[in-house]
Amino acid sequence: MEKTAIKAGLILIDKPQGLTSHDVVRQIRKILNQKQVGHFGTLDPLATGLLLIAVGKATRFFPYYGKMDKSYFGTIRLGWATSTYDREGQPLTKKVESFPSLQEVTLALQNFRGKIKQVPPLFSAKKLRGQPLYKLAREKKESPEKIRPQPAEIEIYRLQLIDYQPPWLKVEIDCSSGTYIRSLAHDLGQKLGCGAHLENLSRTKIGHLKLSQSFSLDEVTDLARHQEFEKFVIPLEKLLPFFPKIIVNQQEAALLSRGNIVHEKRIVKIFPAEETFSFHQPSPPTKMSHVYRAFNLEGQLLGLVKYNPESKSFHAFLVLKSQ
Repeated sequence: MEKTAIKAGLILIDKPQGLTSHDVVRQIRKILNQKQVGHFGTLDPLATGLLLIAVGKATRFFPYYGKMDKSYFGTIRLGWATSTYDREGQPLTKKVESFPSLQEVTLALQNFRGKIKQVPPLFSAKKLRGQPLYKLAREKKESPEKIRPQPAEIEIYRLQLIDYQPPWLKVEIDCSSGTYIRSLAHDLGQKLGCGAHLENLSRTKIGHLKLSQSFSLDEVTDLARHQEFEKFVIPLEKLLPFFPKIIVNQQEAALLSRGNIVHEKRIVKIFPAEETFSFHQPSPPTKMSHVYRAFNLEGQLLGLVKYNPESKSFHAFLVLKSQ
């Protein structure tokens, strides 16, 4: 059966260990016979778990899904630090066989809760002068001092110790976008004085989306083969549920699509948001608090509009469907 390209949507993938995020993108492009495919947030090859894959016009929603809070389950190995901050790197310190007590570990973890400054791993997708750090580090054209990543402010909402059987330490983390769990493992080892690196990691949640809702690449392949796209692709109309929505008639839909302003009196109906913006934020950030999804009478998503309280009107700033 000939493949039929889908129009647009979001796919929740359970990424297997060993694949890069872009490896998954390439596979989805081939499976769906679709070129416009991207991911919303890198997941290291060593890591498994939830990876958001956007298809078609859904790729334009990166500024929202890419910045959402995330949750992880990780295993940290105490005893030595590595160059990549995970088990695939070269040892940076001598192996230690004497490990801290449970009380010492518990106290050390307290230093990593809340808003903190974190230095990304040298081998990471974080960019410096337009180039990924891992590329600069592997090329070795510059001294390590010149490619040293700068600290960034991140926030760890929850850091829960699940189990401690030296040298293994298992944790659950809820954190802001941009947090590196590898850096957390490395910094914890520094704090404890025994060295540490990340052994395994699984991403379990991105905003309101959960790993339990995801599909394996094999499942996607099988469903796509049978043209059952509706079973694994979340359509545009169901995306960004943390923004309220407005319904407009044909005339107003045409005005919004051309960048014109539509007064609130001409809106057919307004619906509240279906989800909170992020599971740790009761409402969207200030700059997004006046963003709405605009739909036509047929239930198609036209794009995103911004409400102006002063003029009591809506203005489109991201158009997906022209009228």
